Amino acid sequence: MTDTPIRLLLADDHPVVRAGLRAVLETEPGLTVVAEAATAEEAVARAAQGDIDVVLMDLQFGKGMNGAEATARITAPADGPRVLIVTTYDTDADTLPAIEAGATGYLLKDAPPEELAAAVRSAATGRTTLAATIADRLMNRLRTPGTALTRRETEVLVLVAEGLSNQAIGDRLHLTEGTVKSHLARIYTKLGVDSRTAAVATASGLGMIRRC
Repeated sequence: MTDTPIRLLLADDHPVVRAGLRAVLETEPGLTVVAEAATAEEAVARAAQGDIDVVLMDLQFGKGMNGAEATARITAPADGPRVLIVTTYDTDADTLPAIEAGATGYLLKDAPPEELAAAVRSAATGRTTLAATIADRLMNRLRTPGTALTRRETEVLVLVAEGLSNQAIGDRLHLTEGTVKSHLARIYTKLGVDSRTAAVATASGLGMIRRC
């Protein structure tokens, strides 16, 4: 067992959240917070300096890069730090992009301090820790793949929930309007609905997208 501490970077746009995380983690043996970042761009730049083992990453930073995009950049190098998502968002629309981007773990901000510390230690060794609600939803996706929305279908439905037209969705995602309609048809079938409003309501209720 090594005495070398696990070096942490806290990436969150709320100073109070960063202060809370620091207060919890710095009481844990073997963990040390060496830096903080208020934007995803700052997190990417700081993580690249080579003295970080685990980045605790929020998903939303207001304008600019989001946490999933930052995670992909941070984990791209073979020797890059691990990324542990710590956020309030638990829908498929949030978790899937982050996990696909290379996040080692995914916790919610209401996790107990001991769970957070354990997740950090697991992340440092490359082991995965998922919040129970996230793990349950991923298991359900595996058990019923025919009814789970794909990443693209989720992206389309998120934009439907924002009120965008098919043409606007196509422009945003670089798809033809016909392709958007095809995605919507598959979404309706999977969710057992026949309208945009019903699709948004059902997906929100199932935790696939955030409630509007």
